[in-house]
Amino acid sequence: MSDSKHLSDLYREHRPWLHSWLYRRLGCSESAADLVQDTFLRLLAKRSVPELTQPRAYLTTIAHGLFVNLLRRRQLEQAYLEALASLPQAVAPSAEERWQVLQSIQAIDTMLHGLPRKVREAFLLHQLEGLKHRQIAETLGVSQSSVRQYIARALLHCMAVIDPQT
Repeated sequence: MSDSKHLSDLYREHRPWLHSWLYRRLGCSESAADLVQDTFLRLLAKRSVPELTQPRAYLTTIAHGLFVNLLRRRQLEQAYLEALASLPQAVAPSAEERWQVLQSIQAIDTMLHGLPRKVREAFLLHQLEGLKHRQIAETLGVSQSSVRQYIARALLHCMAVIDPQT
């Protein structure tokens, strides 16, 4: 069976079920529909769609990853909006600036996703807060050499995300 026919059959047979599964988790039909489409787009982006003995389990795995990413983005957005609400009106950024910052925060989160907590924290404390290795070591309760290793690991991870060929 051709990949396009196989994917078409998967979509036709499992889209309603997957939408229902996502709707129960999200409580929003539109968000569920978006994630269903994103799930099948992930399959479409693959060079070949495998023959699946358990298609629902496979689709659920993909959809769950997208669902978790959506929840993480929403949490980031909420934290950012709460931080903005505490700013005086005179220094509050414009709607365009807020959108640009939120996009940047989400890109950074995506880039650092998958790193251990201490590695991610060391990198952010160094890059965003400008803390020295000694200060980071004290904050995280680790040695300065661990901080150097964490920051190097995070930088290598970021480079690999940006350019997977490296």
